[in-house]
Amino acid sequence: MTEAGTAASSAATTLPEPVRQRVLTLAAQALGQLPATDVPAPLRRFASFAPAKRAKLSASVLGPILETDEHFRRLTAFQVRREHAELGDAVAEGIPVPMADPVEVAALAYLLRPDEWEQRIAAAAQLPVETPRADDEAISRLSDQLDQARTETRQVRERLREQVNELKAENVTLRRKLNEARQRITGLQSDLELRTTEAETADQRVDAARSEVEREVRRLRARITELEAVEHAARRTAGQERELASTRTRLLLDTVIEAASGLRRELALPPGGELRPADTVAGTEPTAAPVGRTAPEDDPALFDELLALPQVHLIIDGYNVTKTAWPTSPLHSQRQRLVTALGALVAQRRIEVTVVFDGAELSGPVQLNPPRGVRVRFSPAGVIADEVIRQLVRAEPPGRPIVVVSTDREVAESVGKLGARSLSATSLISRIARA
Repeated sequence: MTEAGTAASSAATTLPEPVRQRVLTLAAQALGQLPATDVPAPLRRFASFAPAKRAKLSASVLGPILETDEHFRRLTAFQVRREHAELGDAVAEGIPVPMADPVEVAALAYLLRPDEWEQRIAAAAQLPVETPRADDEAISRLSDQLDQARTETRQVRERLREQVNELKAENVTLRRKLNEARQRITGLQSDLELRTTEAETADQRVDAARSEVEREVRRLRARITELEAVEHAARRTAGQERELASTRTRLLLDTVIEAASGLRRELALPPGGELRPADTVAGTEPTAAPVGRTAPEDDPALFDELLALPQVHLIIDGYNVTKTAWPTSPLHSQRQRLVTALGALVAQRRIEVTVVFDGAELSGPVQLNPPRGVRVRFSPAGVIADEVIRQLVRAEPPGRPIVVVSTDREVAESVGKLGARSLSATSLISRIARA
């Protein structure tokens, strides 16, 4: 620590109480005027307070910082000297001011640190301690109020200065916009005059065009009247021609019918539908065998006989057939090969075909392109394909031929009870291979 710092610290610790209080009051007033970057961190929360409140609440922190922070003390002294210009200049230059309050002079000397500032503090320390009077308290309050009023006035003045600057900038902007608006208005007026002239010219053209259109409408109406008369005459002529053609056709048909009747009477032909020439040939008629009962279930001939039944519905247990025919192929390949082969079968036989696959085998959406005439169904969640096959059989009307292809014995027995005929998967596979 320097000798000046040591002396300052020693004097500060021995400041008379009135001088110390005045130093804190002056420093608190200056604190509110300093930039935030120059205020030590412990004092920043007091900077926005009112001067009296700031001096009261920051006293315990402000005093030690003034003793130890030389830079902050100098900034405070500079601000105090601005606020008390006359007395502050006199104290800073060492000029005696006999009429000034010794306590005020000592407080300024402590902050400004002119030559012999310690003697001024010592002189203030030798003053008798007087009991504060009511007038002194009133003066102190008025002084605080005056300081607060000065601070508020300065703040208001700064705000007004900022508002004036903003208004000036706004005035410049408004003047610029006004000039631009005037230029636009001038341009719009010129454009309006031009467009008015063009509109008048357009009105004249419209009037001329309207007259031309009216003449054309009158001409077209006359032409329409002429064409309607021609159409009426053409319709009357076409009607007469159709009536004449119908009369000719009716006469020709009557002539043909009468000629055929005369020929039948001349040849003495019997009425048709009772006896055919082939019925006159003697022979033994065979006994009809029940369809699909005399051949094994995997016989392709039996499969063809069942498909030849009128309005037959072929229902196929999909995976039962594909896993028998192509067990090593992926499921999507099995499905596509089966429906493709069935498409060829439908094209040959013109039959109704429904293929049922078990939905439990699916891992996601199915991409399948069945050919025309092949219906593909997947069993819903929680339902096996066998149950869907039984539902399809039950949905058909009694008496319709139904053929179910499945090697599953339980499926064969259940559909047999419902009136359907079952075939093994090998019969369909053989038929597909033969095709």
